[in-house]
Amino acid sequence: MPMNKPLDDNALDQLFREARTYNGYLDTPVSKQQLEAIWDLMKMGPTSANCLPARIIWCVSDDAKEKIASMAMESNAEKIRKAPVTAIIGMDYDFHDHLPELFPHTDAKSWFTGNDSLIESTAFRNSSLQGAYFIMAARALGLDTGPMSGFDADAVNKAFFAETKVKTNFISTLGYGDPASIFDRSPRPEFERFNRVQ
Repeated sequence: MPMNKPLDDNALDQLFREARTYNGYLDTPVSKQQLEAIWDLMKMGPTSANCLPARIIWCVSDDAKEKIASMAMESNAEKIRKAPVTAIIGMDYDFHDHLPELFPHTDAKSWFTGNDSLIESTAFRNSSLQGAYFIMAARALGLDTGPMSGFDADAVNKAFFAETKVKTNFISTLGYGDPASIFDRSPRPEFERFNRVQ
């Protein structure tokens, strides 16, 4: 089986080196087809036992964006109101109910049944991974993101995930980034500073 070839510099720039977290966006809409394309890429990223706990609400309408903005700190609220889309990345604490379909190789559901601490840690870790895949999928498709904390998670849960076992992990704006909205890139340390090879 042939080994994969490294991506070229243009691709690496788009995904990592030149990509930024945006505070504002151009007045260019994002289509439902683009949202579906993001999902179709991000769902392919690895999660433990293919558990796929992320649940996303895509706030596109003015009403939905205003609702989520009202639950964010003011500087974030303005970003949300002006962005074409804000995605709420949730984590489903009932993800294991889907494992007979998503991971049919063994009885993986039984690993989690009645084990709340394992459910919580697995949902958080893997929905965070999926949130990262969301960012990279958006970049790969020519879009930009603005992931953020700085919101009332309990209020978001009540407003968007009521009567479910889904809890909010983080939120992110989405669109075509406005270069005027970003600061100079913050420092990124060299390998030796935060890494060890043993």
